[in-house]
Amino acid sequence: MPETAHGRRTVVAVMQPYFAPYAGYWRLLAAADVVVIFDCVQFPRRGWVHRNRLPDAKGEPAWLTLPLAAAPYEAKIAELVFAADAEAAMAERLRAFPSMAALSPPARAFLRAAPFEGRLVDYLEAQIRVACDLLGLAPRLMRSSELAVAPDLRAQDRILEIVRRIGGTDYVNAPGGVDLYDAATFAAAGVSLHFLAPHEGPNWSLLHRLATEPVEAIGEEVRGQIPPALQDR
Repeated sequence: MPETAHGRRTVVAVMQPYFAPYAGYWRLLAAADVVVIFDCVQFPRRGWVHRNRLPDAKGEPAWLTLPLAAAPYEAKIAELVFAADAEAAMAERLRAFPSMAALSPPARAFLRAAPFEGRLVDYLEAQIRVACDLLGLAPRLMRSSELAVAPDLRAQDRILEIVRRIGGTDYVNAPGGVDLYDAATFAAAGVSLHFLAPHEGPNWSLLHRLATEPVEAIGEEVRGQIPPALQDR
């Protein structure tokens, strides 16, 4: 990958923190030098921030949802906290999933990256750090809520401001962002835009896969699906 006049390029990814996302999500952490946890936006209640699907006793996808305290509709991800009884509630919910009955050390470390208490984003960041160690990934992590970006900046303008503040030269996003971001706008800001290809592999939560597959194989799958333009850096 070419370097800037000042040296090595810096690849940035900005993404909402998800609970135990599938392997395709972790490719962003393999491709980026800096990953910004996008926690300054409204909590998407029908999204994946606080829940994921695992196979139930019949092998069918079923939701495993983190027990959160009630929050206002407009609450940001950074403001969410676990319910007071989250530890007990989580233990009960895990019983619905056979792969959670006897966890392998990697799966246990991932699930129990931090206690189910306090702020959700603290737990999710801890889980990201554990996953990076398990999968052989080494991006620098930071949170968008720490950058104090002007709230009136929206969509790609907000992303570009985050990248600018970090000094990023390249931005990488998931395949679903193809229709959300304009390469010409990024180029005008001096940022090269990249997208991951569709993920090749199982779409089960990383939690289930760590419980049922060798962690080394999952790591190879994740690291092997980086955009070619970002591989040699």
